[in-house]
Amino acid sequence: MSFRAPQSASPLVPVIICTFAILILSGMDAAMKSLVIAIGVYNTVMWRSMFAAVVSGIAWFSGTPKRPSMENIRLHALRAVIICVIILAFFWGLARLPLAVGIALSFVAPLIALFLAALVLGETIQRQAIWASLAGLVGVIIITVGQFTHVNFSQDVMWGTAAVLASTAFYAYNLVLMRRQAQMASPIEIMFFQNIVLSILFLIPGPWLASALPFNLIWPIIGVTALSLAGQYLMSWSYARAEAQYLIPTEYTAFIWAIGLGWYFFGEGVSWTTLVGAGLIIMGCLIAARSNPKLAEPIEATV
Repeated sequence: MSFRAPQSASPLVPVIICTFAILILSGMDAAMKSLVIAIGVYNTVMWRSMFAAVVSGIAWFSGTPKRPSMENIRLHALRAVIICVIILAFFWGLARLPLAVGIALSFVAPLIALFLAALVLGETIQRQAIWASLAGLVGVIIITVGQFTHVNFSQDVMWGTAAVLASTAFYAYNLVLMRRQAQMASPIEIMFFQNIVLSILFLIPGPWLASALPFNLIWPIIGVTALSLAGQYLMSWSYARAEAQYLIPTEYTAFIWAIGLGWYFFGEGVSWTTLVGAGLIIMGCLIAARSNPKLAEPIEATV
């Protein structure tokens, strides 16, 4: 059973909404970076997941919820475990890198997903996907070398780069799982059960790692939760009403937003290596999207 809504006659409105969703999620990334610096990645994502579970739970139970099958529950749980690794690694790394660099490195996920789809789903790897992956790989190397030769290079930058790339690899597998999950459950069901499982996973080490949320950070946590859920909803709405080929290019506006947000909130500049590397990665992703647009979905929509 598919939960995809009828597509719009014109993709203009979904494209505009999707672009706005990317802006919202880019703002969420910037806010999450500030929170991770303030209280650490574990407490930030734990509190955000708990708030998101409450909000999505209200939305789930306010409708006419249907009990998911055991197959759905297993898939929700598996994907939540993968997302747990993704968000811990991604936001931990993002706190140690310029915002634009972290976002640019995350773009490589669809390229990895093309090869995972061949292994997991038996799909054929087309020649253009190979060229696209090579362009993306060169882009990653340029960005990484640029970070390592920067005058402000530190071990934090090295480990931050490794963490974002690791989260991207896990997210590529997550993209493959998303293809199955989208045909089995509604977006509200997915968000609710995903955040419930995430909250449980984060609460397990709570006695050793959790700390009370400072009063002055309650509203910022509520804010990033609202931004995350709103961005996810708007992107789901857009992808349900327009073909991916029209929407995929809007994802790369995140790099533009990241440059502006990183400069305004953190005083971050952007090196020429980041610009060139991001350009190659984006070019590779756009080429790959012609091969398999269903795997060219953004990392921000899920984290």
